[in-house]
Amino acid sequence: MSDAAPLPEKLQNIVSMFRSAPKTLRLQALLEYSKKLPGLPEKYLEHPEFLQPVPECTSPFFLVTEQDDQGGMHLFFKVPEEAPTVRGYAGILHEALDGARPQDILNIPDQFYMDMGLTELITPMRLRGMGAILMRLKNDVREHAQS
Repeated sequence: MSDAAPLPEKLQNIVSMFRSAPKTLRLQALLEYSKKLPGLPEKYLEHPEFLQPVPECTSPFFLVTEQDDQGGMHLFFKVPEEAPTVRGYAGILHEALDGARPQDILNIPDQFYMDMGLTELITPMRLRGMGAILMRLKNDVREHAQS
């Protein structure tokens, strides 16, 4: 990632923590992030049509972003509890990027999660899903930034 833009500080801290942790602790940390993922606001529960699906993900995964008056992006994810690793990834994205500026999110390297040491824990299909989630998230953020 040396040529890429630096990760936002919160995300860099999470990536570094995962990379330096033993394998068993990485899995435990991912499960902890799955528990920290906030639920959807009522308006999206009542109007799921606003949620963007990520069909490339093997688990049902939906996301939506909102831009606040200060320009920060707020991220909302719908991921079933039966998909704890994918839910954990969503929890990481939420914790690290909720409130971030659009450009900070758009500058994140497309495969930053590969530096977290997750390849030993997660199947290649799930890793591809993580990449698809980030791409969909960036697309949604890009649409908000242009409007």
